[in-house]
Amino acid sequence: MRTSYLSQLKELKEEILSMGEAIRHAIEDTLQALHTHNLILAQEVINRDAEIDEKEKRIENLCLHLFLTQQPVASDMRIVSSALKMITDMERIGDFAADIAEIVTKGGKTATSYNIPFIEKMGGAVVKMVDGAIRSFTDFDLEKAKAVCAADDEVDELFVGARDVLVGCIRQNENFAERALDLMMVSKYLERIGDHATNIAEWVIFSITGVHQNTEKGLF
Repeated sequence: MRTSYLSQLKELKEEILSMGEAIRHAIEDTLQALHTHNLILAQEVINRDAEIDEKEKRIENLCLHLFLTQQPVASDMRIVSSALKMITDMERIGDFAADIAEIVTKGGKTATSYNIPFIEKMGGAVVKMVDGAIRSFTDFDLEKAKAVCAADDEVDELFVGARDVLVGCIRQNENFAERALDLMMVSKYLERIGDHATNIAEWVIFSITGVHQNTEKGLF
């Protein structure tokens, strides 16, 4: 029984890592599509969102099976319950990547690529946050999870910078307004991805310490 239990916990971590890689690739591909206006790649990101949803369901079922059949001890219960919380944030990250891809496809063949330094910096930062959050769970690494939480401030600052630049562009050239609004949505989606990566890291911290940052007390 114990061997089966440990095997299922290992499987859970592997499934989380697999879903994490899927959402990271979705972000990277949608940013590449945005940068080059690659309509085919953008549509691929949109199509793959259903696969991310399926991964969420598979992990959810695995967590519920562990709860019902294995009766995990407190420390392992935190791991399983945290995984259940994490996959909701992970699924939303996949949705936001698809939302950005839809902005690309909406432009059609006549649109140009979207290049703005703040957007590129935000993209790189949130990819690093998402990857760090997932790996902090699979590696059971408290410091890595804390680093992800700290990195959210940088993304928030980049979002403010991107917004200010885009507002300035609209004031200088009204013809840029539609494109600027698209980029504002992109920057907002990236900022929200950073928030969800932070949520994931906070649940990793809880799984290790038993304390969630938003409650500042042990749950179990």
